[in-house]
Amino acid sequence: MTNPFTELLAEKGALLADGATGTNLFNMGLMSGDAPELWNTDEPKKIIALYKGAVDAGSDLFLTNSFGANASRLKLHDAAKRAHELSRVAAEIGREVADTAGRKVIVAGSVGPTGEIMEPVGSLSHALAVEMFHETAEGLKAGGADIGWLETISAPEEYRAAAEGFALAGLDWVGTMSFDTAGRTMMGLTSEGMVEMVHDLDNAPLAFGANCGTGASDLLRTILGMAAKEEGRLPLVAKGNAGIPKYVDGHIHYDGTPELMADYAVMARNCGASVIGGCCGTMPSHLEKMREALDTRPKGSAPELDEIVAALGPFSSAGDGTGDDQAPERRSRRGRRRG
Repeated sequence: MTNPFTELLAEKGALLADGATGTNLFNMGLMSGDAPELWNTDEPKKIIALYKGAVDAGSDLFLTNSFGANASRLKLHDAAKRAHELSRVAAEIGREVADTAGRKVIVAGSVGPTGEIMEPVGSLSHALAVEMFHETAEGLKAGGADIGWLETISAPEEYRAAAEGFALAGLDWVGTMSFDTAGRTMMGLTSEGMVEMVHDLDNAPLAFGANCGTGASDLLRTILGMAAKEEGRLPLVAKGNAGIPKYVDGHIHYDGTPELMADYAVMARNCGASVIGGCCGTMPSHLEKMREALDTRPKGSAPELDEIVAALGPFSSAGDGTGDDQAPERRSRRGRRRG
């Protein structure tokens, strides 16, 4: 079976995804602690501007403003019953932007973590997690999303529940995890472990990979680990942050320049990723340089680790979480927001 995403990837060989959601919306006036998803109905013109910023910069696909559109997260804003509605509207706005772009652009329905810890470590049951992911996926599908896009997941149990939710909705999907703890996800999964998990799913994604985490260097090291284990069976996704977060005048600022992100995009492709975008801190100005670099620089061989460090900066940990590295202690924390 084909899908607009797989068709466009086959046509172009590599796709440029979008950048940050949160960073761009904060620049439009979103306040810390507010639910961005409520802007789908309250500030639709700003969501159109968010999507168009990526499309106009050259992105082949963009993610909808629905990262936290699940009952668990929305209950914090007295909007738990609006998960389907807000997901649907996020995709409807995206469909309108994509259909008037003048070229093929993929609408990817963003699905973030529930914000709860799943059993047996936490209290969220598998059945309830599947139900929440199913509801969000149904909304995205009703709004016209081409695919679902799971992102910033830490627990394999939650990844599996989302896969079931997408299956129930009949929505093809892509899924990334965040490797932010010494080369592993917060819940201890390695890049190799993710490859094994993905191929063990009854409803496998169309592509998978890593997003967010720490810096771009760490993310590329993770992609290299996946590529070595994956051996080209499914496309890989790299969506790294625009540098390292720093506090400047009371706000989080990412120090990655557009030029650095252009180098990152080319290196991500060389590492084995065929869907490349940015996460936190990535603005349209970054995407423009990434587009130019992917279009004008030839694909090369996979970089050595010291080449990644020289181009993008040091790793945050000595190891990538595999081999003899010790798994980090599991921590209880509500999943953070993308971008």
